[in-house]
Amino acid sequence: MAAAATGRGIGFIRNLSGLFHSRLSGVVGGPQQLSCLHTSTPLETKNWERNNLIVYPPQLADEPRRPAEIYHSRRQIKYSKDKMWYLAKMIQGMSIDGAIAQLEFNDKKGAKIMREVLLEAQEKAVKNHNVEYKSNLYVAESYTGKGRYLKRLRIHGRGMFGIMDRVYCHYFVKLVEGSPPKTEEKMSFDQAKDYVQTLKNRTIIHSL
Repeated sequence: MAAAATGRGIGFIRNLSGLFHSRLSGVVGGPQQLSCLHTSTPLETKNWERNNLIVYPPQLADEPRRPAEIYHSRRQIKYSKDKMWYLAKMIQGMSIDGAIAQLEFNDKKGAKIMREVLLEAQEKAVKNHNVEYKSNLYVAESYTGKGRYLKRLRIHGRGMFGIMDRVYCHYFVKLVEGSPPKTEEKMSFDQAKDYVQTLKNRTIIHSL
């Protein structure tokens, strides 16, 4: 009886493996896809670094010099995108030296990673983008993105378990040659006046 049950189990496994092999060969040979296979775009083929390959037409003699733009990123960082977001927005609009100095005295894990990315982008600017002075850069764009999360089991008592995520994130930065643009600082009273004016200018449907 036990031998018959064992034979049935082996036959079932063989049939299951044959079915999966036939579906997999159909995916490789034809246009149909198997839903259980991961077919998304790999991380290496994203478009952020492709902006470095843009070739602009030659400038005229009387035109101002076009500033260099450097796009750099680091992907699949073992860190939360929400924690990284605060650091990314803190350095946006700063000069490259000021941003590196701020991150150097920050004791968070994401600050150390972000500082390494800025140093890599600074080195790339001098080596590949014809930037004469490495300090003549500022952080034009700085933001984070969600990476691939890994599902893991969290063991509970009484034979139960839960699902937890091992979080990852991406970090993107854009450096532009030149001095950072000056932002107009408004007092709190001016900000309140602008807010009240936006409320007055809005359109309320079906109102008198």
